[in-house]
Amino acid sequence: MRKTLAIAALAGSTALTGLALSPATAQAATQTTQSSTQSTTQFTAAYGGGWGKFFSSDRKAYTFGKTWKSGGKVFTKWYGVDRKGGKKGWVWFEYYQNGSWHKFNKSWDGKVVGSWSGRGISKVYTFTCWAGKFDNCGKKYRIY
Repeated sequence: MRKTLAIAALAGSTALTGLALSPATAQAATQTTQSSTQSTTQFTAAYGGGWGKFFSSDRKAYTFGKTWKSGGKVFTKWYGVDRKGGKKGWVWFEYYQNGSWHKFNKSWDGKVVGSWSGRGISKVYTFTCWAGKFDNCGKKYRIY
């Protein structure tokens, strides 16, 4: 009943604007808009400063933090949380600096706070792994 009312309301509102969409087309358009808005929002929020929680693929570790630029230098302060213990969490940073890509990682067991900075950095990506440098790695995110 609710779907029928929602479809009728959608059809009525789109008929006023001259856009008559079938329910399937309207749903697909809404889903596409939502997913592109979500990915843009993730990047914008991360690019504007604070980012995370970025989980390992098994969700046993995550990182979050803040990245900003000041005085021509890019700064990143990050926090790592290993929720299970016994094995280490790993955070990876990949960054584009002065015309070439660089990457490094840091490990921890439990909770940790770290920071780093550099000049000439134009892009920074991060991802989190758990139980090994290359094990259970989560999705890569752009943070600057």
